[in-house]
Amino acid sequence: MKHIISTTIGVAALLAVSLLSGCVTANPDVYQPYQTQRMSQVLDATIISVRPIVVDGQQSGAGGMAGGVVGAVAGSSVGGRRDGGVGSVIGMVAGAVIGNAIERNATKENALEIIVQLRNGERRAIVQGMGSENFAQGDQVMLISTGGRTRITHTPPPAPRQG
Repeated sequence: MKHIISTTIGVAALLAVSLLSGCVTANPDVYQPYQTQRMSQVLDATIISVRPIVVDGQQSGAGGMAGGVVGAVAGSSVGGRRDGGVGSVIGMVAGAVIGNAIERNATKENALEIIVQLRNGERRAIVQGMGSENFAQGDQVMLISTGGRTRITHTPPPAPRQG
């Protein structure tokens, strides 16, 4: 019985870790395979303002499910044969709530809200995760849009003229 319980806990923990590690990121330095080898629209702009924000974490249910399994197994060992069922239910509910909160916290991400002005005078606001670039008011940037997703990067310096 103890072997079954420890195996169940191990499987639940492994499931939670694998599901949480596969979460999508808003980091502009990370590309998903479907984003490669596609032509993107590029617009030149100037940054008007930059503001740090937090992108709330996901609640896919994986954390709650894993927490519920672990809580049910742990709760079933509380008390004797008669109280094990009640302990299991209480442990399952508490574990699910805690697992859900852990998942939400683990997938929270620091990001930036960047407002830019395009060369034609239009203004746009883009939210993107913190990447390797630092942005400030007045920076010359490019908005790169692919498949409905837009990211901001600094405009590279002009290439030296040859000849």
